Amino acid sequence: MSLLDRFDDLDHIGHLCRSALNLPAREPIFVRMPHPVVLDGASLTIDDVHRVAVERAPVTLADTARTHVGATRRIVDDLVRRREVVYGVTTGFGKLSEVSVPPERLAELQVNLVRSHAAGVGPLMPTREVRAMMLLRANVIAKGYSGARPELIDLLLGMLNAGIHPPIPEQGSVGASGDLAPLAHLALALIGEGDLIRDHTRGPAGELLRAVGLAPVTLGPKEGITLINGTQAHTAVAALAVHDARRLWTTAHVAGAMSLEGLLGTPAAFDARLHDARGQRGQRRSAALLLELLAESEIRESHRHDDPRVQDAYALRCMPQVHGAARDALEFSAGMVSAELNAATDNPLVFEDGTILSGGNFHGQPVAMALDILAIALTNLATISERRIDRLVHPDLNQGLPPFLTSDAGVSSGFMMAQVTAAALASECKVLSHPASVDTIPTDGNKEDVVPMAMGAAWKLRRVIDNLGYILAVELMCAAQAIDCRAPLAPGRGVAAAHQRVRELIPPLERDRVLSTDIADIAAAVRGGVFAPPALELVG
Repeated sequence: MSLLDRFDDLDHIGHLCRSALNLPAREPIFVRMPHPVVLDGASLTIDDVHRVAVERAPVTLADTARTHVGATRRIVDDLVRRREVVYGVTTGFGKLSEVSVPPERLAELQVNLVRSHAAGVGPLMPTREVRAMMLLRANVIAKGYSGARPELIDLLLGMLNAGIHPPIPEQGSVGASGDLAPLAHLALALIGEGDLIRDHTRGPAGELLRAVGLAPVTLGPKEGITLINGTQAHTAVAALAVHDARRLWTTAHVAGAMSLEGLLGTPAAFDARLHDARGQRGQRRSAALLLELLAESEIRESHRHDDPRVQDAYALRCMPQVHGAARDALEFSAGMVSAELNAATDNPLVFEDGTILSGGNFHGQPVAMALDILAIALTNLATISERRIDRLVHPDLNQGLPPFLTSDAGVSSGFMMAQVTAAALASECKVLSHPASVDTIPTDGNKEDVVPMAMGAAWKLRRVIDNLGYILAVELMCAAQAIDCRAPLAPGRGVAAAHQRVRELIPPLERDRVLSTDIADIAAAVRGGVFAPPALELVG
């Protein structure tokens, strides 16, 4: 089972968090949000996406958005009555846009579009990503430029609130003309074809819709292309990735601070004056966070005056420079993704003054680049974490700690293979961080001659996030073992709280045991925010 699948399992994460917080077995952890997310096409946030996709918050449509959607829909209906030639409404699509479609075949045109474009292959997108995609598609229509009926939004929101979603293959989109294949698989369910999934049970879409009191829609003019034109598949992955990446960024500081304490490092390199002199925002924030985690450390005081070393290795000393640059890249990516959540990405766009404009807002280049930049940033967090892990276990570098952090070295291997696992994952991240958005290949008879490969960038980033979660879990485990070895000296406040979290989830490694389960449990807690500084303050 992948880390992403485990993270979708709220019961499993709840169990881990209850243990970490010392709560009774039935104490609620994931409380359903009482207030719904209200879609208006303009104010959806990354946190809103997470609330609906992961926490299952209910969703409603704002009355103002319903009014705008109805107004542009009447424009489309009027165009059809006048038999005007409009791309995607009374013509074919893509290379076939020059083919005019007679009025009596317009309904057939929209259904055929959905069926023919449902050509995705490969593994299914995780549930939370599909739910995010459904939310974003509804929000785009709610913006009022699609020319679709409000009934499409109502059905999407009804499905979200009922906890049903279609199986969406993740491969088959190049991110131009939008994520055509993934969105077509979603649209297929809306017309009652294909399958839907509810509570891990998969069945015919029409039957499952009726089971929750919903009914398929009959597509009107332009509504097929409205449902499949847009960037919502890769943007859904991106929004959840940004949310997860923020937690991983803070957790990387917790793990790094623990490693520095275990390795008898110095926080002198985090002095604010150094980082103010450079002026990089992320670097300054990173250094301040590290100092906060390391405050009041007995371990630091034990070697302040008699340590012959002048400075630490880069993996410790340059955490603010590396982690800070990752933060700046993360916030850049978050800005791009946040804008796309409320972007009109259909083609053509319908305006309330009756104008219909055909353009290329469906092109995924902005988010594709943001996805690639974030993958690069997180890969740097992965590689520097792996280097700290190596220093913790390496008997020539770990400042007197037991070889591979085991007191029975030779007979026992300790954390030897945990470092190997981290190395393998870090190396994989390097391969995955090669940008997808610089690639292109012509499609649709060369009509779509420059494409961004945004969906490839999305699933690569998802894998990098998974890998980083595991690597940080290994570092937390090794650093906690090193802190045990420094007892009775106490680490800094934040480090002590993180150490306590680790020990509430797994025991010290007193003799060799299978580490795979330990890594998975700590990684799930990492993704659940258990090691983010706000959570640590509860016990700090």
